[in-house]
Amino acid sequence: MIIAPYGSWKSPITAELIASGTIGLGQIVLDGNDTYWVEMRPSEGGRSVLVRRTPDGQTCDVTPAPFNVRTRVHEYGGGAFAVAGGSVYFSHFSDARLYRQDPAGAPRPLTGEGSFRFADLEIDRRRGRVICVCEDHSAARHEPVNTLVGIGYDGDAGPLVLAAGNDFYSSPRLSPDGTRLAWLSWNHPNMPWDGTELWVGEMDDDGLLGQCERVAGGPAESIFQPEWSPDGVLHFVSDRTAWWNLYRYRGGQVEALCPKAAEFGLPQWTFGMSMYGFASADQTVCTYAEGGVRHLAWLDTRTLVLTPLEIDLSEFDGVRVAPDRAVFIAGSPTQPLALTQLDLRTGGLDVLRRSNEVVVEAGYIARAEAVEFPTRDGPTAYAFFYRPHNHDYGAPPGERPPLLVLSHGGPTAATSSTLRLVVQFWTSRGIAVLDVNYGGSTGYGRAYRQRLDGQWGIVDVDDCVSGARFLVERGLVDGNRLIIRGSSAGGYTTLCALTFRDVFKAGASYYGIGDLEALANDTHKFESRYEEWLVGPYPARRDLYRARSPIHFTDRLSCPVIFFQGLDDKIVSPNQAEAMVAALRAKKLPVAYVPFEGEQHGFRRAETIRRALEAELYFYARVFGFALAEPIEPVPIENL
Repeated sequence: MIIAPYGSWKSPITAELIASGTIGLGQIVLDGNDTYWVEMRPSEGGRSVLVRRTPDGQTCDVTPAPFNVRTRVHEYGGGAFAVAGGSVYFSHFSDARLYRQDPAGAPRPLTGEGSFRFADLEIDRRRGRVICVCEDHSAARHEPVNTLVGIGYDGDAGPLVLAAGNDFYSSPRLSPDGTRLAWLSWNHPNMPWDGTELWVGEMDDDGLLGQCERVAGGPAESIFQPEWSPDGVLHFVSDRTAWWNLYRYRGGQVEALCPKAAEFGLPQWTFGMSMYGFASADQTVCTYAEGGVRHLAWLDTRTLVLTPLEIDLSEFDGVRVAPDRAVFIAGSPTQPLALTQLDLRTGGLDVLRRSNEVVVEAGYIARAEAVEFPTRDGPTAYAFFYRPHNHDYGAPPGERPPLLVLSHGGPTAATSSTLRLVVQFWTSRGIAVLDVNYGGSTGYGRAYRQRLDGQWGIVDVDDCVSGARFLVERGLVDGNRLIIRGSSAGGYTTLCALTFRDVFKAGASYYGIGDLEALANDTHKFESRYEEWLVGPYPARRDLYRARSPIHFTDRLSCPVIFFQGLDDKIVSPNQAEAMVAALRAKKLPVAYVPFEGEQHGFRRAETIRRALEAELYFYARVFGFALAEPIEPVPIENL
C-alpha cells in the first residue's frame, strides 16, 4: 500500500471514464412484447435516442441521427414519446415539433413549425390521435399558455384543444375503453408537489370532453400519477395524509389502498414519471420510499396487502408493468442505475441496459453509510456518508481527509445510496463525501418537505453545515478542509453556505443561483412563482429576496469558489454566475469561471462533463495544496 496524502491518490475512476462511459436512462414504454426507452448519450453531444428491445433480446436504435427525443415543456421536459403498434410518436428537441415514425420508416412531422412544444404523450387508439400537453410560446403572450390537445396520427389538422384555462396540465390518461380522460391541473403559485387537482372527463364521439368532474386534490393536496387499471378503475397517488400513498376512485368514493408512512410518489419535476403499474386488475407493482430507501412491492387491490419483493436493489424509478413483466430503472450501493426487467412469473431479474458498462474493482468503491444528525431548528436530517477508499493507498498517520458536501438540486429532489461513479471519483482519490438530504427533500413525508417553505437559503444551508460539523466532531474529516458543491438549487445552497456561514473553505457552483431577484424576474413559467413558497411573495417581500441573495453580500465571502455555467441556460441565466465571479474578482478572492458554449441547465456533452470534473479537482488541489496523481489541463484561477 502506498502512503500518500488524501486527495493525491491515483484512481482508475477517471473523468474520461465517467463522461464517455456513462449514459442517462429515461422514459420507458411497453408496447406489446417490445420495450422502448430513451438513452441520453454524452458521447453523441448529449443526444437522446429512442431504443427498442424485442423479446428475443435484440436491441436497436429507433430514431436516427440527428433526431433528439426530448422536449422543453416546463424546460425540464419528460414524456417525450409514445408508441402504438410499433409506430413511434416523439418530440424532436431542435424544432419542438411532433414526429411520427412507422416501422422501417423515416420520421415525418405531425405538427408545423412555430411556437408550440409538446409533452406527456398518450395514445388515443379509438380516435387515431395523440393526446398531450401543449405549451404555446407565441411571442405576443405574457407567458406560455398550457393546454391539453389532441393531434391526429397523420397531422392533417392543427392541435384540437381539449382542456384549457389552468396554468398547468399534466398526465392525460385515457381509460381502457377510451371513453374517459383523467388529467392533472394546477395554478400559480403552486408547484405540483404543493397542490394539484385530479379531473375526469367524458369523451364524446368527436373526441371532445363533455361533462368533467374534479375527483381529488386541491391547493394543499398533491396528486401524482393517475392511472386506469385494466378494468377501468382510476388510481392515483395523494399526500392528503402527509405521505404520498396510493388511492383509487370507485363508485364516486376515494378509497385508500395502503395507508403507510412512506412515499409512493415523487415531486413531478418532469412529465411521464411512473412509480407503479398494473399486472392485472387486482395486482399492482409499486415502489415506495421508507427511511430514504426505496422498495419494490406487490399490492393486491382486493385484499389491500402490500408484499415487499426481496430484491437486492434500493432505488427504483420509471416503473412500467405488463401482465408478465415489470421494467424499471434501478440501482443499489454496489450497482449503478440500470434498465432492469423483472419476470413476474418467476421473479427473475434481467439487466437490459446499464447506465455504465465499466466494471470497477470493489477495492476502489466506497459504500454509502446512512447517517442521521441533529439540525439547528430541531428535526433530524439525513445524509449518506462515503469514506475515502482506495485499496492501493493509505493516508499518513494522523491525517484526516477533506470533506466534499453535496447539496442536491430541486430543492425538493433527494439523493440516494445508489452507486454513482461521480461520487467514487472523489472517494477513490482520498476525499470523503457527505450527500445530504436536507430539509425540503423528498422521501420523508410532506412535513419534512415543507421544512423549506419560507426558509430556502436557511434550513438547507443549516442542514449542510450541521452534517459537516457532525463528521468533524466525530473526528472523521478535517474541519479545515471542508468543501461544498451543488448544481442549480443546490448551487444556491452552496453559494449561501459560502457567503452566510463561516464553515466551508472552498466551493463549486454548477449553474447556481446567486441573485433571487434576478431569478424571480428572469426564469421560465413553471418555476416563476416557486419562490413564493420557498422565500415569500415578490415584490412584497423584496427584503427577503435581497437578504438571502449571496450576490449582495460578497463582502462576507472569504474562501475560493469555482463556477461552471452553460451559456444557453434558460433556467439560471449565465449573468448570475458572471456577477458572482466579478464580485469575487473585485474582492481579490481566488475564483475560477468555466463557461460552456452550447450547454443548458444540466451538462449533457461528454467533453463538458469531463472538463468540469477535472477542473474542479484541479481547483481543490491548488487551493488545499495537495499533489495530483495524474496530469490535468490547468484551469485559470484568479487571485491565487
